[in-house]
Amino acid sequence: MLNLNQISLRRGPKLLFEDASFQVYPGQRLGLVGANGSGKSSLFALLLGELEADAGTLSIGKGLVVAHVRQESPSDRCSALDYVLDGDGELRAIQAAIGEAEHREAGAELHDLYERMEAIDGYSAEARAARLLDGLGFSPDSIQQPVDSFSGGWRMRLNLAQALMCRSDLLLLDEPTNHLDLPAILWLEQKLSSYPGILLVVSHDRDFLDGVCTRIAHIEHLQIRLYTGNYSQFEALRSEQLAQQQALHQRQQKEIAHLQSFVDRFRYKASKARQAQSRLKMMERMTRIAPAHVDSPFQFQFFEPDKQPRHLLKLSGARLGYGKTVVLEEVNLSVTAGDRIGLLGVNGAGKSTLVKALASGSTLLDGERVLGKDTRVGYFAQHQLDLLEPEQSPMDHLREWAGEDREADQRSYLGRFGFGGERIFEPVAPFSGGEKARLVLALMIRQKPNLLLLDEPTNHLDLEMRQALSVALMEYGGALVVISHDRHLLRSVCDELMIVHDGIVDRFDRSLDDYPAWLREQQAASTESTETQTTSERPVNKKQIRQDEARRRQALKPLIDRVRKIEAEMNENRLELEGLDEELADETLYTDPERQDTLSATIKRRGLLKEQIGQLEWDWLEASEALEREE
Repeated sequence: MLNLNQISLRRGPKLLFEDASFQVYPGQRLGLVGANGSGKSSLFALLLGELEADAGTLSIGKGLVVAHVRQESPSDRCSALDYVLDGDGELRAIQAAIGEAEHREAGAELHDLYERMEAIDGYSAEARAARLLDGLGFSPDSIQQPVDSFSGGWRMRLNLAQALMCRSDLLLLDEPTNHLDLPAILWLEQKLSSYPGILLVVSHDRDFLDGVCTRIAHIEHLQIRLYTGNYSQFEALRSEQLAQQQALHQRQQKEIAHLQSFVDRFRYKASKARQAQSRLKMMERMTRIAPAHVDSPFQFQFFEPDKQPRHLLKLSGARLGYGKTVVLEEVNLSVTAGDRIGLLGVNGAGKSTLVKALASGSTLLDGERVLGKDTRVGYFAQHQLDLLEPEQSPMDHLREWAGEDREADQRSYLGRFGFGGERIFEPVAPFSGGEKARLVLALMIRQKPNLLLLDEPTNHLDLEMRQALSVALMEYGGALVVISHDRHLLRSVCDELMIVHDGIVDRFDRSLDDYPAWLREQQAASTESTETQTTSERPVNKKQIRQDEARRRQALKPLIDRVRKIEAEMNENRLELEGLDEELADETLYTDPERQDTLSATIKRRGLLKEQIGQLEWDWLEASEALEREE
């Protein structure tokens, strides 16, 4: 058990939280959320013994093994596989003892050591480490390469794999999805959902928090408050709490009305396409969670483009790559007004190569790139952060694009992106990655583009800024092409998905929720192809294959039936809840004395339904996880 009792913690003169108390038990997965600087990383440092509490007591179970991801980039000469195996300290200790005992020919001691090795499943350690590396995107032939041959992002993946290799009781993960692409995030999500110990995770990816966490710890106003459920459930609960605070009520209603008007406008324009309908549902959900973000420091929207031509940009018969290296072949892609395209694909498939070709043609080796006469491109990529002038301030940068604006307007504009006071006149050199990303976004938006090309725009951004960006992009009137591993952003802003794989660009006709299944299908097809090549001398018993598949479907049927039954009950309860909400919207229910009993019964029934729906959601999550494990 992990127990914090009346903990207070300072960093320098700043008090981060005081009198914080909570307990976490094995099997619970806790998501830690809060504004930047609220103390999330400092809490991790406290748990790791790097900081001492100013007051209160911290109690970690005796003998508890704690694992965390090292933040410094490793530079070892050992192989990637050996580096990951180093994460299991007990394994390495036993291996060293075996080597020493073998040298001394100590038979009795070796017998005990071999038993210990078997008890910790040490003989399969290399296979387990290889599976971790495979899940995080490493190819089979790369795991024997030295650690210092990998780039910085891949080395951080090695740190994550090393932490996962540790047979820990308490696992601390600070932004584990940084440096991961969407397939690796989906794998990690599934991996962590079955972690048996205590998991504490800091992340700005709400879908990841939804998929992993069973509780949320929110740091706000020097307090740490625990909520049962995942991030979406926390968000809904916090919305209800804030809605009860009269001081914020008017601002909440204005924000909800603003979003609802946009949903209503879009409703009658959306096609019957699955992706468009998915986006409509996401926008409707955004109106419900708006109050949870009403006190966000970020409030902005995109300017209306000066011109909005029909045909914006086109690639015809394009071959894309670098020098003599071809990454994508025969790319034919037209971007027209109103297009909202999300790009999917594993790291290295060529998504950024495609966006660079659209942005400037820099990766175009052959073919044609046609830019519309009045097309104004806004391009955001991680290297754009490095193009900021280190000695210049946010105000200096803004004046290059909005020099004609009054200083008061410039201050107000930067304030919407979290830059206030004298901060706007300070050099950007020491700014964090998140601050630089916000500034680059602010400068891009001020240019009034009618086509946005966004390559991982949410990297370095916290949850509140991601929410603000999602809302702004929802309302954006131009076209956009976006690469992101943030599934919430993709669902919110994209009407169409394209997949970059095997050297081509193709339409993805499924929904974003089908992407994990598509990845599994691709992996299965690849494995089957490999096995067919290596065992081609043996005939394939198709009848046996069909029988095996039938038995597998039969074994899964009870789990599938349970998931469907819970979904049906949830839909039935939600429909009844909507009906009760319509009844409670009737003003006469509150003013007519003869209807007071009806009012009381309706409110009571509504509360009961919400409790039932909450329990059903948890039942559905458990049943779905059980089904995924069997699949």
